[in-house]
Amino acid sequence: MKILIADKFEAQGVDELRRLASEVHVEPDKKGPALLARVAELDPNVLIVRSTKVGGDVMSAGKHMRMIIRAGSGYDTIDLKAASERGIFVTNCPGQNAEAVAELTMGLLVALDRRIPDNVIDIRSGRWNKAAYGAAGRGLKGRTLGIIGAGRIGTEVARRASAFEMTVLYSHLGRSRRLADFANCRRTEISELLRESDAITIHVPGGDDTKSLIDDKALRMMKPTALLINTSRAGVVDEAALAVALREGRLRGAALDVFAGEPAGGSGEVTTPLADVPNLYVTHHIGASTEQAQLAVAHEVVKIVTEYKNSGKVRNCVNLSAAPASHLLVVRLVNKPGGLAHVFNHIAVAGINVEEVDHVIYDGGKAACAHIRLGGRPSDAVINSIRTGHPNVIGVEVTKVE
Repeated sequence: MKILIADKFEAQGVDELRRLASEVHVEPDKKGPALLARVAELDPNVLIVRSTKVGGDVMSAGKHMRMIIRAGSGYDTIDLKAASERGIFVTNCPGQNAEAVAELTMGLLVALDRRIPDNVIDIRSGRWNKAAYGAAGRGLKGRTLGIIGAGRIGTEVARRASAFEMTVLYSHLGRSRRLADFANCRRTEISELLRESDAITIHVPGGDDTKSLIDDKALRMMKPTALLINTSRAGVVDEAALAVALREGRLRGAALDVFAGEPAGGSGEVTTPLADVPNLYVTHHIGASTEQAQLAVAHEVVKIVTEYKNSGKVRNCVNLSAAPASHLLVVRLVNKPGGLAHVFNHIAVAGINVEEVDHVIYDGGKAACAHIRLGGRPSDAVINSIRTGHPNVIGVEVTKVE
């Protein structure tokens, strides 16, 4: 196995990967055309990235690329459609940075309430302004924190907010989810959350479903004394509408750890219209950037590679769809060559697509069982031919998938 790591990655994780693969190349400076050229030259089986964008051109350049691992949670920098069309697995490391992002969220919340960055800037500029800052903070105890997105990060934020003795309202966009039983924590609709919260923090994935989730209409529903924090994805907040709300005094303050046009590299110049917006703190997309989080992500990447190498299974795969199967064919076989080939041959001749296969061996290794999800029902004649046409077939059953 040949692995290319095209982003910063923990040394401990690199060492563990080198025990699993014949070649591990660590080249965090490879971006854009340089990455494309390197993939074409090296032809890795596994590509590991963090913030590096991976499009279809890079995937096509890797003729033997089998898997792309996002060493983090979000994967909107990877073209999933292109990967799926090329039969390349895309996987990620969900939840490994939850505590780190939650810690930054609470830090930004305190910083906004007490205007800590402005305090520091004034002192460095030789200005003493205690009269203004002494009356700036409203305090967090007893305030209401609205959490949009009750996944692992949202749960960790709720845990910390509970320690601050805050009331928590939360809303989850996906299927029903309940936070752990923290004190003063209640699920509600986004509309109520926007109206009632003293501070709102967003923890949802990027994508069409969450684009401009916080737009001008949502901002106008919030209290003028409210604070807004986004550590998820840039497109979730309409930044132009946010800037207007802050300039007009319709919002007390906001903090963004992600923003449109964010530089891809680790250092350099940055130009953003958000830089001079009053009462807005913008940080360097550092939500997951703690030593603890990066070590946890590295360990998860190693688990993904280990499991794939040993079993072919892909941990945390994000581009597999539920098999559109209509029927399940269960075939018990003598564990010898030829039986499965016999089954698949009859299914192919019948013109039925195999959607998914699970093949297990019974204790002792003499018999096996294949669970084959099919796109249609084999005729009784085909089932009978499978059952009687090969000595290794022990039994056959077919059922409709509900």
